[in-house]
Amino acid sequence: MRAFIIGLALALLAPILPLHAQDRHVPPEQRKVSRLPPLPQPLDPILQQMFAKRRAQGGAIINLQITTGHAPKFARAASTMAFTIRFDAKTPRKLLELTIMRTAEIVGSQYEINQHIPLFKMCGYSDAQLAALPHWQSSTLFDDRQRAVLGYAEEMAHGGDVDDPTFAALERYFTPEEIVELTYTVGSYYANGLLTKALRIQPETDGRETVPGKC
Repeated sequence: MRAFIIGLALALLAPILPLHAQDRHVPPEQRKVSRLPPLPQPLDPILQQMFAKRRAQGGAIINLQITTGHAPKFARAASTMAFTIRFDAKTPRKLLELTIMRTAEIVGSQYEINQHIPLFKMCGYSDAQLAALPHWQSSTLFDDRQRAVLGYAEEMAHGGDVDDPTFAALERYFTPEEIVELTYTVGSYYANGLLTKALRIQPETDGRETVPGKC
């Protein structure tokens, strides 16, 4: 009888328990982590392949993939872009992470900020640089190349109308190929930021991180 009463009490309390208390023993891909319901089980074959690849590359299945997994083909396409930025760009990874972090701040995506702080630090940026990023224009912690990237990301993410002096500064340090990569990075992570906000994707609180790669 006592076990029955305890079980009943837990069942009644479940709707108001914190998310991590309810699903700490549930695989991430079966959790509700956004405005959308949990992913249908069994997982779509596209997702099974995607998730296996992420685990093989040293990453976890994060809430962004769980949420966008409701549209597997779109999730796969988005994953291809993210991996291209991370693993197959000519632009130095350190500068791409700087671009991503500032873009995430501008769009106000706490989800992307949470995921990319470890990657930002992995690439050698300090806590002081992270704190200075919102007001980088008045900071002395970024070199001229980094400031060229930040100026471009700032204007593009605030409306896309990049003025000639800002673009000229970018051209001093980067090839046309790298400029296109930087442009795609701003556009991709601005869109991701909007998506995480619209769907209210919950930042991970259990240490799950995306595939880090190398800086």
